[in-house]
Amino acid sequence: MLSRAAVMLMSAAAEKLGLADDDPDAAPQLDLDEARRLITGLAGLITASVEYLGPHAGPLRDGLQSLQRAFREASTHPDAPGQGPGEKYTGPVY
Repeated sequence: MLSRAAVMLMSAAAEKLGLADDDPDAAPQLDLDEARRLITGLAGLITASVEYLGPHAGPLRDGLQSLQRAFREASTHPDAPGQGPGEKYTGPVY
């Protein structure tokens, strides 16, 4: 159940970052505020449940970091290292 919830949050965040469209900058569902919330929730879920995720922990962490980097790239005013979505749980993502 934890992995399924993480994948759902990951998919929703990717959609809000516009990653599902050919041109992410023109994606109609682009919403960085909502993406920030989803990524932060995902980071909290993964961090709190890492011991229960077993072999899924690594790929979920990798996916989270990819979303955090995509958020930084999509933002016109990137957050300072350690201040981006979910970084209070994961540490800075560059």
